[in-house]
Amino acid sequence: MQHRKIPHSKHLSFQDKTIVIEGPLTPERILKLKMHPDLDAFRRPGDQHEALVQIADLPEGRIIAAVDGDYIVGYVTFHYPDELERWSQAGMDDLIELGAIEVANSYRNLGLGKQIIQLAFLDGQLDDAIVFTTEYYWHWDLEGSGLNVWDYRKVMEHLMKSVDMVWYATDDPEICSHPANCLMVRVGKNVPQSSVEKFDRIRFTRKFMY
Repeated sequence: MQHRKIPHSKHLSFQDKTIVIEGPLTPERILKLKMHPDLDAFRRPGDQHEALVQIADLPEGRIIAAVDGDYIVGYVTFHYPDELERWSQAGMDDLIELGAIEVANSYRNLGLGKQIIQLAFLDGQLDDAIVFTTEYYWHWDLEGSGLNVWDYRKVMEHLMKSVDMVWYATDDPEICSHPANCLMVRVGKNVPQSSVEKFDRIRFTRKFMY
């Protein structure tokens, strides 16, 4: 599969600043930027910055970011699923994971998450792929947002639905470990039926769940 990366950018006014939504970013571009110190949901900002550079350098890797001056204040990552996860078992080159999405605390409520994720799908860049995300409540900033687990789940579902991702059933143990966790998927319009069937087989690995 050829992974098309068509750079786009969009400018948003915020107070007396202009925030730029841009990507997919090259590793070189990311190296010129700094991480906002609040971007620590998955690892320390410095370590996350290094991870973004590594993902951007992958053939299938994509980083879309919201940039304020020299700082990344929000981002989303796309890459192949980790080889230790069930989602990699079929060896599909058209199965891409939306791995992380994060916005710095002081930039929330601006709709940056939706702007970032929508930019990734412009011009049919991911129409040849099945894009999925696994949402786990323990990754959610319940304390910072002031939301309970169910309200946060609604926010995440609304965000993913903005790019036509929908809820899919699975028997994955981690997702099934809490009812708020979920699998959301977007099947690109150019994805062959054979890939859809492969994905269905890895969604359910226990026969009694069929």
